[in-house]
Amino acid sequence: MAATIAHTDGLNSSANIISPINMFYFLLTPALLLWFFYWRLSRRHMLELAERIPGPKGLPLIGNALDLVGSSHSVFRTIIEKGKEYNEVIKIWIGPKLIVFLVDPRDIELLLSSHVYIDKSPEYRFFKPWLGNGLLISTGHKWRQHRKLIAPTFHLNVLKSFIDLFNENSRLVVKEMQKENGKVFDCHDYMSECTVEILLETAMGVSKKTQDQSGYDYAMAVMKMCDILHLRHRKMWLYPDLFFNLTQYAKKQVKLLNTIHSLTKKVIRNKKAAFDTGTRGSLATTSINTVNIEKSKSDSTKTNTVEGLSFGQSSNLKDDLDVEENDVGEKKRLAFLDLLLESAENGALISDEEIKNQVDTIMFEGHDTTAAGSSFFLSMMGVHQQIQDKVIQELDEIFGESDRPATFQDTLEMKYLERCLMETLRMYPPVPIIARSLKQDLKLASSDIVVPAGATITVATFKLHRLESIYPNPDVFNPDNFLPEKQANRHYYAFVPFSAGPRSCVGRKYAMLKLKIILSTILRNFRVYSDLKEEEFKLQADIILKREEGFQIRLEPRQRKSKTL
Repeated sequence: MAATIAHTDGLNSSANIISPINMFYFLLTPALLLWFFYWRLSRRHMLELAERIPGPKGLPLIGNALDLVGSSHSVFRTIIEKGKEYNEVIKIWIGPKLIVFLVDPRDIELLLSSHVYIDKSPEYRFFKPWLGNGLLISTGHKWRQHRKLIAPTFHLNVLKSFIDLFNENSRLVVKEMQKENGKVFDCHDYMSECTVEILLETAMGVSKKTQDQSGYDYAMAVMKMCDILHLRHRKMWLYPDLFFNLTQYAKKQVKLLNTIHSLTKKVIRNKKAAFDTGTRGSLATTSINTVNIEKSKSDSTKTNTVEGLSFGQSSNLKDDLDVEENDVGEKKRLAFLDLLLESAENGALISDEEIKNQVDTIMFEGHDTTAAGSSFFLSMMGVHQQIQDKVIQELDEIFGESDRPATFQDTLEMKYLERCLMETLRMYPPVPIIARSLKQDLKLASSDIVVPAGATITVATFKLHRLESIYPNPDVFNPDNFLPEKQANRHYYAFVPFSAGPRSCVGRKYAMLKLKIILSTILRNFRVYSDLKEEEFKLQADIILKREEGFQIRLEPRQRKSKTL
C-alpha cells in the first residue's frame, strides 16, 4: 500500500514537471499560427499583385530557389534560358522574396530616371563593412548631398589631367604582357592589376614610385575582397551574416578590410596634415609615408565641352556628369581624395569617415568593372580578326609609326575602337543586373502590371542588350550597332552598361577614357588571338559578369604601319 502511494506521488511529481513544458508548446503553437496569419495578411497586397506578373512556377516555401543552385555558369545559363520563355516582365520567388526582372526600355526608364525608386536591394549590405555609406549603398538626403559633391570631380576638365597617368600605366601593362608573347594566358589578371594601380593614383594620389609595401598590399586586398564578395553573392547559404561569420571567408575579410582601411585612413591623415601646412598634393607625387607634398602646378590650357561623345551611354541621354563646370579641375591636377578634402575645407558637409567611404567606393566600382570590360574587349578582338584589322587600321591612321603617348584628341579620333568598346559593353555588360528595393508600388509603362512595394526590382541588362526588337541579330558582335544614325532611332534606355538616371555610375566618363587609352596602347603593340569562339565562353554572373574559364587570349607583337597619305 505504501509502495503504491509512493508510486502515485512519483507520477504526480512527473506530471508537475512536464506540465510547464506542455503549457509552453500549448501557447507557442497558436502564437506561431497567429504570427503566420498576420504575416500573410500583411503581404496580401504583394501576393495579389505578384499573381498578375508572369514567371516560372516554383515550389512551396522555397519558390524558384533551386534554379540558383549550381555553378555560376550553370545558374546564369538557367536564368537566360528561362528568361527566353517570357517577354518584358518576369518574376521569381526566392523563398518569401519576390524578384521582378524588367527588360522593356520604357519600364527601365521609369525606374532608373526616378528620384523615388533609388533604394538599392538588400544584397548591397554585403558591401557595407568595406564601403560604409558610400555612393553605392547610401540613399535619401545623404546620397543626394554626396552625389552633388562628388559628380563634379569626374567632369572632363578633371579627367583630362589623368591622361598622362593612363598612358604611363598602359605602357607598364604592355611591358608586363610582353613576357606572355605567343602563350595562352588570362588577360584579366593584368587588366585587374593595371586598373587598381591607376585607381591608387587617381583616387588617392599614391603611385608606384611613392608607395611602400602597404600600397602593394592594398592593391592585392582590393582584388581579394572582390573575390569574397563574388563568392558570397553566388552562394545563397552565405547570405545571412550569422552563417557567413562562421566561415573562413569572414575571418579573411576582416584582415583584408584592415589592410584596406588602414591605408585609406593613413593617406587621409597625411593629406590633412599637409593641408594644415598650406600645401596641396599634386597627382602622382603624393607619398603615403610623408606629408611633404608638392604644390600642384596650374594647367593654363583652356578646355572645352566635347560634343557628340557618348562616354558609355546612349548619345542623347544626359545626367549630372554632362553639365560641365569650367572652374572644376580646370587649374588642378588633384586626386579624387584631394578634391574631396579641399571641398571639406571649403565648407562641404562631409566627415573624414564619409570621405574614406567614398574613396573605398571609387576603388571598388572602378576596379572590377573596367577589368572585366577590357578583358571582354580583348577577347572579342581575338575572336573577330577582321574587326581587329579595322581597329588597328584606325590606330595606325592616328599614330603611324610613332610610339608617342595618346592625347585626349587622339581618343576623340578612336571612333571605331569606341564603337567596338560600346558593342562589347552591350553584349557583355560588366554589371549584368541592376537591383532596386521598392518602397512603394511601381506601375509599369509597358503594361498594366503593378510591381508591389517590398519587391526587389531588377533591370536585366544582359537580356535588355540582346533584345532582337532593338538590336537585329543581337548575339552577333557588330560595332555598327553604335553608328550615330542607328543610335538616333533607339530608345535612350536600351543601352545602360553604366546604369542611367540619378544613380548612374559616377565614373563612366573616367572608365571610358581610361579604357580607350589602355586598349589602344595594347593594340598598338600586339595582335590578339583567341582559341575559343564566343559560343564556347562560359559566362558567370556574380556581381560582375565574367568568364568561368578566365579570359584566355594569345598575343603576338605587331609592327606599326605609317599613316596613309
